Amino acid sequence: MIQGTTSDAGKSVMVAGLCRLFARKGISVAPFKPQNMALNSAVTAQGGEIGRAQAVQAQACFLPPHTDMNPILLKPNSDTGAQVIIHGKARGDMDARRYHQYKKTAMQAVLESHQRLSEQYDLIITEGAGSPAEINLRENDIANMGFAEAVDCPVLVVADIDKGGVFAHLYGTLRLLSHSEQLRIKGFIINRFRGDVSLLEPGNRWLERETATPVLGVIPYLHNLHIEAEDAISSQQLQATDVQLLNVVVPVLPRISNHTDFDPLRLHPQVNLSYIGEGADIPAADLLIIPGSKSVRQDLQWLRDNGWDKAIERHLRYGGKVLGICGGLQMLGQSIDDPLGIEGRPGSNRGLGYFDYQTILQKEKCLRQVSGVFKNSPEISVNGYEIHAGQTLGITPQQALIQFNEQYDGILSDDQQIMATYLHGIFNHPDACKHLLQWAGLFTRTSFDYYEYQEQAIERVADALEEHLDMKMIEQILDF
Repeated sequence: MIQGTTSDAGKSVMVAGLCRLFARKGISVAPFKPQNMALNSAVTAQGGEIGRAQAVQAQACFLPPHTDMNPILLKPNSDTGAQVIIHGKARGDMDARRYHQYKKTAMQAVLESHQRLSEQYDLIITEGAGSPAEINLRENDIANMGFAEAVDCPVLVVADIDKGGVFAHLYGTLRLLSHSEQLRIKGFIINRFRGDVSLLEPGNRWLERETATPVLGVIPYLHNLHIEAEDAISSQQLQATDVQLLNVVVPVLPRISNHTDFDPLRLHPQVNLSYIGEGADIPAADLLIIPGSKSVRQDLQWLRDNGWDKAIERHLRYGGKVLGICGGLQMLGQSIDDPLGIEGRPGSNRGLGYFDYQTILQKEKCLRQVSGVFKNSPEISVNGYEIHAGQTLGITPQQALIQFNEQYDGILSDDQQIMATYLHGIFNHPDACKHLLQWAGLFTRTSFDYYEYQEQAIERVADALEEHLDMKMIEQILDF
């Protein structure tokens, strides 16, 4: 199990790299995260919902993602509550206190999934959540040491030196654990180091002497590395020089979900992607994207409160393009009705009114992977996945944007300026990405293959771990 001293210490990337490293050696390996809290999620082939990080880790193992790889997914819908997803299906909303009491039940689901994976694979690499040293969360813990103790697995702890205080993080984390938990930690990993590693050696030796725990490696800072994140929005942008750039703007909704939809744009050499937060000026752009949302009605009101409704009107008058994805699709219609109180109090919100359809929020989510073609360009393939609680009524097959089997998705306005779709991951396929960017005004000379980019990143991490970790000692810990 890979645990971290803090959130964003590098646990997800470390697990992905180790998964690929062992998979390259021919070992049957699978990823696992007992409990994940994230608004970025993926849909499995069986129609279950898991964290995006585990889907990428499955890719690193050359496996399709499965709900057993992330049995508990928490999707925050307020500052104090979240939707609880178990084995890929939503079980309802709980506040923090109620969920804390529910953890014993959740642990059973975790252990069931882990047992099934154990019967199929020789090695499971588990990712912890946050830090194991959160004193207030120790009781009934299922995400870190509570799980590790339950299944009796060894633990490696990773810390991010780039933020500073790495020795305090590692030493303090260890000392805040119980005696049995301290014995379970078999090694430390220092992540994101810049400079001459020999200058770090005195600190490493002190840490090993004081804790009787080895430093198994110092991983260098890997510049321009991209592996899909759980929640944090990165401002990193790769740009080519002397090329046409398409300016894309995305509002950072309070409950923005699946912002990884835009990673292929953020990394595209001919796209300048900007995330715009609350109170910030809305710049001129070629394409404005309204993203997915975990709380569509509240985020629609946030758009209005922050002047985005007027900005969209102005943007369209000047000839710009607008794309709505999932919750963004729902916002572009006439109304969003929530008679059952799925997102809070029952009620209805007036939509932005650019299309005639209306959306009714329902208890059961639509969860499915989709492959099809653009109706107006049937030679261009498109794939993605749907995660939404609403049913949208009023889009006819003649208006639809995408066709798959006998079903349809999305809509394109008569003036070709506004597009809406339920599909997450729509930019991931290189041909679909090129097609959409051309619609937005970029006549790109080359396609951008996001999957291949992700593969290169996974291989790069695996190579770095192979070079800088004491793999012989790790294999001894695993009894390989």
